[in-house]
Amino acid sequence: MNGLPGAPESYWMHSAPSTPHPALTTDLEVDAAVVGGGIAGLSTAWELARAGRSVAVLEAGRIAAGVTGCTTAKLSALHSLVYDRVRRTRGAEGARLYAQSQTDAVERAVAIVDELGVDCELERVPAFTYVQDPARTDEIRAEADAAREAGLPVSYVTETGLPYPVAGAVRAEDQAQFHPRKYLLALADDLRARGGLIHERTRAIGLEEGTPCRITTENGAVVTAADVVIATHYPVFDRALLFARLAPHRELVVAAPIAADRDPHGAYITPEQNKRSVRTAPYGDGRRLLIVTGESFKPGTGNTPERFKRLADWAREHFPGIDITHRWAAQDNDPTDTVPLVGPFHQGARHTYVATGFGGWGMSGGIMAGRLLTALITGEEPPWAGLYDPRRLWTALREAPALLKHQVEVGRHFIGDRLRATHVDSLTDIARSTGALVRVDGHHRAVYRDEDGIIHAVSARCTHLGCLVNFDAAERAWECPCHGSRFGIDGRVLQGPAIRPLEEL
Repeated sequence: MNGLPGAPESYWMHSAPSTPHPALTTDLEVDAAVVGGGIAGLSTAWELARAGRSVAVLEAGRIAAGVTGCTTAKLSALHSLVYDRVRRTRGAEGARLYAQSQTDAVERAVAIVDELGVDCELERVPAFTYVQDPARTDEIRAEADAAREAGLPVSYVTETGLPYPVAGAVRAEDQAQFHPRKYLLALADDLRARGGLIHERTRAIGLEEGTPCRITTENGAVVTAADVVIATHYPVFDRALLFARLAPHRELVVAAPIAADRDPHGAYITPEQNKRSVRTAPYGDGRRLLIVTGESFKPGTGNTPERFKRLADWAREHFPGIDITHRWAAQDNDPTDTVPLVGPFHQGARHTYVATGFGGWGMSGGIMAGRLLTALITGEEPPWAGLYDPRRLWTALREAPALLKHQVEVGRHFIGDRLRATHVDSLTDIARSTGALVRVDGHHRAVYRDEDGIIHAVSARCTHLGCLVNFDAAERAWECPCHGSRFGIDGRVLQGPAIRPLEEL
């Protein structure tokens, strides 16, 4: 497609089996219901089952197949340049709690792998945040100081295992990386062995809070639960206006086998060049799989084929001779005040909880969320509960500039996209295998022409909050630039927060 390299499939999805869990077709009553089957949802469900609760996981698609199935899968407490920001906005104690909670999550994953005997290619590696521009080394030194003060085992270095020079880097020892899908499928098997239930193809479309709570599913079945956790990456129910505090972004990934002696031996990330992340994974025959991530952009706003080509060219330039075998895209949500939102759903919540806003660090963040939410539900309160509490108001002033910037961007799309000229004047202007917006009788239509010339038309109005979608040519999907909902060419929901498909026309 579009001359892009590699198969359009996540390596993690390609190299792990599919899942057989049935859809929910009858009413159900449990102690806890978890909506979302990614790493945050499955980690929470497993921890709750381990604590003796009866648990049901409701997943709209397949478990470990959405955002988690497309991650880079670094399991690290070093999150790019987060510690200097947290120290400035939350103080030294906030940064220390962030480091403790994320390190606890890394070690929890290592312990679970050992306890369950999981073959998920877990490797201990150092993690690096680096820059190549000497003018930016002050940022790296500040991050190293903040991370060290927070308790992470870090150092400032100028030498790494990368095949190109860096001006400076933060090096964190004893971090990890793994195969996320193999890890979570093993967790799901153990969850079921503990009596937990997993229902795929079961989209939650309604939530009634109370004692107990009730979840209505697209299939018509109702789940009654004492406690409910919303772990759908972007909350599909938004009782606390969290959409105003989350900014979605997408990143692209390319992967290529390399010889083992070319392994840079570490997990690397730089904020330069619109982000570049590098790691490897076992690939068989003594080789490693190089995984390069970057090209961060808002859904529905980027020329995705061009971005894929740019990332592939960067990978080939820095690792000459590689043959790219896989490409995929990942999506995440940045909280406007840096720290994830994990805890009670809203100010009046008594039995509903949320986990979201991991800012690209969902592996440690999701495992941390499972630990934190289970503690809250079972009557405990970890020392970092207040740091992640979604109800936090004490950051409002610090958060205001980023929140306002995000809302201005959303407003620009919501209003501006309706005022600008239509993308094409008529259906005849749409080439095969491409899509565009067309105005028909005063209404915007999202129109795709397939390889055979057949037209597929759906409403262009996102069913979440009404922004107009745009076409992603690399993934053949309609994307909402406001809050990140994604839809197939037939209008079906690929990714929330939308829960209803685009109207087929």
